Amino acid sequence: MTEVFEAKYGLPQDVKYCKACVISNQRPSSVIEFKNKPSDKKPTINFDDDGVCSACRYADVKKSIDWNAREKNLIELCDKYRSRDGSYDCIVPGSGGKDSAFTAHVLKYKYGMNPLTVTWSPHVYTDIGWRNFRSWIDSGLDNILYSPNGKLHRLLTRLAFENLVHPFQPFIIGQRLVGPRFSMLYNIPLVFYGENQAEYGNNITENESPKMDMSFFYNSSMDVCDLYLGGVSATNLIDKYNVNINDLNPYMPLDVEKLKSVGTEVHYLGYYLKWDPQECFYYAAENTGFITNPERTEGSYSKYSSIDDKIDPLHYFTTYIKFGIGRATYDASQEIRNGKINREEGAALVKRFDSEFPSKYFHEILDYMDITEEQFWKIIDAARSPHLWKKENDEWMLRHALWNE
Repeated sequence: MTEVFEAKYGLPQDVKYCKACVISNQRPSSVIEFKNKPSDKKPTINFDDDGVCSACRYADVKKSIDWNAREKNLIELCDKYRSRDGSYDCIVPGSGGKDSAFTAHVLKYKYGMNPLTVTWSPHVYTDIGWRNFRSWIDSGLDNILYSPNGKLHRLLTRLAFENLVHPFQPFIIGQRLVGPRFSMLYNIPLVFYGENQAEYGNNITENESPKMDMSFFYNSSMDVCDLYLGGVSATNLIDKYNVNINDLNPYMPLDVEKLKSVGTEVHYLGYYLKWDPQECFYYAAENTGFITNPERTEGSYSKYSSIDDKIDPLHYFTTYIKFGIGRATYDASQEIRNGKINREEGAALVKRFDSEFPSKYFHEILDYMDITEEQFWKIIDAARSPHLWKKENDEWMLRHALWNE
C-alpha cells in the first residue's frame, strides 16, 4: 500500500509534470486576493488528457491567432483614447524591467500614445534595477515613483513571510493596485499591463478577453475588518501592531463607484501583440537602454528577469520550498513554449539551478524583515509540504524530482 503524505496549500496529492515543458501541476495561482482569512494560493494550471499544461496549449493557440487583426484592434483602442491636447491618455505600471519598458516605449513611440508610467517601489533596489529604472525614464517617458510607508511595508513583508512564507504578497497587492489607483487619481481611464498570467498557466479562457477582470481591484462588501495582509487581519494590524488605518490605504481594495465614474479599463498589451519575453528584452535593450545583470540570477540561468529587487531571489526560493517550483522552472518553461530551448535542455537547467540558495542578498533581506537566520530556517522547513519533501541523511530532497519522472 502506497503511503499518503499530507499535501499543504491545497496542492494536488499526485505530482505531475507537463509533457511539453517542465512545469508541474503544483504551480500556484498568480492572482492575489483580499482574503477573509489567512490562506494561500491554490494551483490553477490544468493538464489535458495528453499530459500537456494549459500554458503550453495556449502557446499553440498563439500560433494561429491573426496578429495583424489584433494589432488593428490595438490601434482602434489607442485612437479611442489618444490625447489631442498633450494630456496623458494611458497609464503603464511597471519598474522599467524588460516587459514594462517594452510596453510603455512601444505605446508611445510606435502607436502615438502619451503614457504616464507609475512604479510601485521595490523593497530594496538592486544597483542594476535602479539603473534600468532611470534608463527607462531617460528614454523619453514620464514617471511617478510611488513608495509606500517604509515602516509598514517592512512589517507587512515580515508578517507575510512568517505567516504565509510569501514575502512578496504585500508588494504584489500594491503593484497590482497602483495602475487603477492612479487611473482614478488622474482621471485616465486606460491602463495597460503587459501579458496576461494565463499565458503561464492561469485559466486559458482569460486570454479570450483583452481586459483584466476588474473584480480584483474592488470588493464593495469588504470592510477594513475583513481585509487580511500578510496573513493578519487589518483590525489586528491596527490593534496589535499600532498601524494607522490611513496607512493601509495603498493596500485597500479600490472604490468601485470611482472606478466606474472614471471608466477605468485595464488591458493586456499581450492580447494585441504576440508576447515573447526574450523579444521584449531585445526591444528594451535597443530602445530604453535596458541592460542585464553581469551575472546570472540566483536560482536560474537567466540574466534579465526580475532583477530590480533584492528580495526577488528569496521570493522564488519560497516558491521552490512550498511548491517544488523554483525560478529556473518558471524561466525554462517559458522559453520552451517560445521555442528558445527544448524540454531536455530545460530539465537539465532545472536540475542544476532550481534549488540554488539565494545567498547574495540573504542577510540584507533578513535585516529588512527583522528576523534572524534561525527564525528563517525554522519558517522555511515548516513550510515544506510532506507530499513534496523528504529528509534523507539530514538533507531535504524532493520526492518527485523532474529528472526522476
